[in-house]
Amino acid sequence: MNCKYFGVCGSCNIYNVPYEEELKSKEKEVLFLVSPFGVTKLEVFSANESNYRARAEFRIWHNKNGANYAMGRLDRNGAVTIDSCPKVIEPIEKRMKPLIEAINSSNNLKNRLFTVEFLATTTNECLITMIYHKKLDSSWEEEARELEKKLNSSIMGRSRKQKVVLSREFVTERLLIDKKEYLYRYYESGFTQPNPAINIKMVNWAIERAKSIGFGDFLESYCGLGNFTIPISKYFSRVLATEISKRSIQSAKENCELNGVENIEFIRLSSEEMTQALNREREFRRLKNIDLDSYNFSTVLVDPPRAGLDSATIELISKIDNIIYISCNPKTLARDLEELTLTHTIDKSAIFDQFPHTHHIESGVFLQKIKSNT
Repeated sequence: MNCKYFGVCGSCNIYNVPYEEELKSKEKEVLFLVSPFGVTKLEVFSANESNYRARAEFRIWHNKNGANYAMGRLDRNGAVTIDSCPKVIEPIEKRMKPLIEAINSSNNLKNRLFTVEFLATTTNECLITMIYHKKLDSSWEEEARELEKKLNSSIMGRSRKQKVVLSREFVTERLLIDKKEYLYRYYESGFTQPNPAINIKMVNWAIERAKSIGFGDFLESYCGLGNFTIPISKYFSRVLATEISKRSIQSAKENCELNGVENIEFIRLSSEEMTQALNREREFRRLKNIDLDSYNFSTVLVDPPRAGLDSATIELISKIDNIIYISCNPKTLARDLEELTLTHTIDKSAIFDQFPHTHHIESGVFLQKIKSNT
């Protein structure tokens, strides 16, 4: 990636080695962590070096030259002002300059603005959120509506205890997964996978594991907005998917409708609550119309936060024959595998380079239950 801010901007902390070398280093790091569990080779899914990120947040730095995009410095000594970011996908990149020019031409748009967030799709939809240290009034709305037209974007305003939605607060992404187009509604405040190209590879990898099973019911924890759930659901009889975020569950249900999928129950439960429910330790009103005893789970997918899985969830999924574990932290993945490999063996392993030029690594392992000799 050709970026004039390499070595200064803290957004990229690997900038002085070729991408191929960076990727080899990430592969070596994960292989070292999972090799004690019998893994000798990883599938490696590389990314585009530039124009890969569909979500971006920039601070707004005010100086004598007006308002500027800014990022924290690599040396953590203040901020660096920038006029471009080669990491973002083209629908964001092409709007960055005209947006900051419009902001600087209007005191109403510029005054006390401190953050701008972009959420875009591969099909040129873009949602721009402008966040202020002031109350937004009708004159701001009027100018922002004109800016929406100029940028062919949706614009939102936020300030303390205030949210102004001018047209809509989501974008609709279209991804070709498993030879079929899927639609995903991404909301401004919800979690989304930031790298669309790698997300497609990651979901397809999980689908290939699901295809090799192809029976029973499917359980998912940390399902988000249905990113994995919806395309995988076609390979199972029924699906139970849980997520703690109310916004994500709302999105997941909408995405089910958008894609005409009818065999999924999305329930708002944390991973710990899901475990308590399935172990019959606690009853939940949110499950009053769900017959848990009728499910026959052959497969579970977990995609936990960086902290990994809690011990009760590990104990629960250890009883299920097939486990697809997507991880954003290879260290906690390796920790959890110490327990999971007591009952399962690792059949497939992969890394997905969501964030080139950073130390972040996304991993995936597919585990199958050890067959008893008795």
